[in-house]
Amino acid sequence: MNKNSLKEIRESFLISKTELARRANISPHTISRIEQGMKCRIKTKRKIILALGLKLTDKDKVFH
Repeated sequence: MNKNSLKEIRESFLISKTELARRANISPHTISRIEQGMKCRIKTKRKIILALGLKLTDKDKVFH
């Protein structure tokens, strides 16, 4: 499993899983799985980073 900071960052922005999923156009279940450390596609990571309002260059802050 891959460690990431998605949950911490999402909560610091006061965004729910459902809201992030809506912004990223992916399912809330996918957000949950990623927050638990499961792998995801680069395309999905890109959607999440942009949905958080971050730049793609900030990817290492979210996905280690």
